[in-house]
Amino acid sequence: MTNPQDIERDYSAGHGTEAVLFGVVQHGEQRTAAEALHELQLLASTADYVVAGCMVQHRRHPDPHTYLGAGKLAELAEVVKLARSGAVICDDSLTPNQARHVETAVGVPVLDRSELILQIFSMHARTPQARLQVELAALQYEMPRLRRKWTHLERQRGGIGVRGGAGEKQIDVDRHMLRQRISAVARELKGIEQHKIREVAARPELFTVALVGYTNAGKSSLMNRLCDAGVLAENKLFSTLDTRTRPWRLPGGRTILLTDTVGFIKKLPHELVASFHATLEEALAADLLLVLIDGSSPEAAEQLATVNEVLESLHAADLARITVINKLDLVADRGSLAELWQSDQRAVAISALTGEGLEELFSSIQSQVAQVENRCSLLVPHTAGALLSHIRAKATVLSEFYTQQGCLVEVQVSPALLGRLLSEGARYAEPTDLPADAPVQLVAVDDDDDDIDEAPATTRDADDLDPPPA
Repeated sequence: MTNPQDIERDYSAGHGTEAVLFGVVQHGEQRTAAEALHELQLLASTADYVVAGCMVQHRRHPDPHTYLGAGKLAELAEVVKLARSGAVICDDSLTPNQARHVETAVGVPVLDRSELILQIFSMHARTPQARLQVELAALQYEMPRLRRKWTHLERQRGGIGVRGGAGEKQIDVDRHMLRQRISAVARELKGIEQHKIREVAARPELFTVALVGYTNAGKSSLMNRLCDAGVLAENKLFSTLDTRTRPWRLPGGRTILLTDTVGFIKKLPHELVASFHATLEEALAADLLLVLIDGSSPEAAEQLATVNEVLESLHAADLARITVINKLDLVADRGSLAELWQSDQRAVAISALTGEGLEELFSSIQSQVAQVENRCSLLVPHTAGALLSHIRAKATVLSEFYTQQGCLVEVQVSPALLGRLLSEGARYAEPTDLPADAPVQLVAVDDDDDDIDEAPATTRDADDLDPPPA
């Protein structure tokens, strides 16, 4: 009987294998082969392959049977022979039929972009969740490619006493085993996803910011800069796969949550998008997205378009966001960022390495926080004084004033935390709560719909307030 380990393809690193990269580019593109395959070179290097050469063919679309034309395929085989390469890597996802034809022509193993990314994810998966997600994506990738990988496909299973003709083909046995394993892994991931949903639902009182964006745009570096998270930050694609959430203390004292996520990339295999949905779901539950782009990359505009496409595919296109152009310290000509400014005039340019632009980023985040939170005046009685620590940690305190009845605070607070404060002893402040000599700000409450009036508060002296009813 076939072992499950034999069914799964080897997704370990390239171990220094020399590889020739190839792809198809549209007619009229002026980039060289090395420029067109720049990102594939980074992926190959991350997976520990040594790039021995690059080759592209200009045509409208790949050949449905051989990917490259017959002449170009023969040229690729010659390049592989001269370079003595041990593998070839395609910049697109190949169908099983295309991969079989290319492998027959070049005589060495063929990897496509999806398989290469799976190798990288397998290398960087550290937690049980990440390993399960990579395994599920790999199994789903393998299913339609079994026929190409086995030489014993016509072997049949039978035995003494079996009647009715030939036994079951080995490929059918292998497919059945793959389906069983896919179902088992999917169930395990479903349990993790349910746990994540409960975990996220348990912290609605804190405003949450999620870092999303192109891989290697500096998300982990920015997270380390903002909240000393200790997250691994390397100049490699997909150096981190797991979602990490850390408390972030804003200027002024209040705490919000900052979440780091797996990076996006062009032509991301749909199997990975599906299997990592639980990881991305935690980020998509955030109140605000910081979309990071590598401003020093010549393909920054394309990276931003890719991130927007992935967010749209995850039904997250309408979430509040701030575009953050990172790595400003590496941008020699800042006029090159004009295209990014045109796509989003509210974008913020920063350097996570030097700290340049972070104050503007803080200001933009606090403006977004103000738009979604309630602003109101509360009286916290002395008997419920413990609530003040929650207010100072989880809300923005605009003013405080102590009276005989308790502490009068004007706050900017999330609806969830406001509900908790009101249920545990705090109440909306009234004019009668104010001493005669204390200028304070009162924010009106709309009793009809229980929402806080978002009109600017006005400062009034207590002497000017209407006296309490007799």
